[in-house]
Amino acid sequence: QYDPPPGASPLPGLEVAGDIVALGEAVSGWRLGDRVMALTNGGGYAEYAAVPAGQALPVPQGWSLAEAAALPETWFTVTQTLVMRAGLEAGMSVLVQGASGGIGGAAIQIATILGARAIGVVSSAEKADYARGLGAFATIDYKTEDVAERALALTDGQGVDRIVDLIGGPMAEANLKAAARGAHIVQVSALEGSANLNLRLIMGKQLTLSGSTLRPQTAATKAAIAARIRSDLLPALGRPDAIKPRVTPYPMAEAPAAHLDIPFGSLG
Repeated sequence: QYDPPPGASPLPGLEVAGDIVALGEAVSGWRLGDRVMALTNGGGYAEYAAVPAGQALPVPQGWSLAEAAALPETWFTVTQTLVMRAGLEAGMSVLVQGASGGIGGAAIQIATILGARAIGVVSSAEKADYARGLGAFATIDYKTEDVAERALALTDGQGVDRIVDLIGGPMAEANLKAAARGAHIVQVSALEGSANLNLRLIMGKQLTLSGSTLRPQTAATKAAIAARIRSDLLPALGRPDAIKPRVTPYPMAEAPAAHLDIPFGSLG
């Protein structure tokens, strides 16, 4: 759990999509009736939600509101960490842990849009197919393959340039072994808990390990992330071949059931 920004709604719901029905006096660039998706500071589980204007983005062409509402939190997270902080560039290789989940899937799509080559770490053939469908050029089944050895083989022994990890635990050591010299490892969660890391390996490879959480970031930081998505990523989402998230809709009254239906315990 992370502390919400000061003054944030205590109600759940961190991403929304809908039509603008009211505008603040200082807001420019938006009109009533515009279809938007937005990162909220809380309170998204409602018929109406107020969000900072800088955290809103146009709904991509051809997307439903339900599809668009599934995008902000994961894409803001990956854009901030992998793109803006870790400096992802075209031609880089990216190892994505938890590749079939929301964060992992966003990382694969964003890396692909920006011209990088994503390798998805998964736990089944079905999830491997899904990751490749999002744009991964290769996948690794961590249940049957050695992640570090396979990553090195896929990069001609050089190792991967960037790593997105939300697993932690034993995967942290695999990340160090799979990393290229000068690589950047982005830690966005730690589902498997803490890890003991080989500091000499980090030093010898000149690695960077950074961690971040999204919700406590300032409005200015979130607005900067939104601007980066709008300029570099959003155009690709409006193309006819854009891959949309798989959405299972629930009535608002059944929101608790939706949370209970989220699968836990299978990483990747």
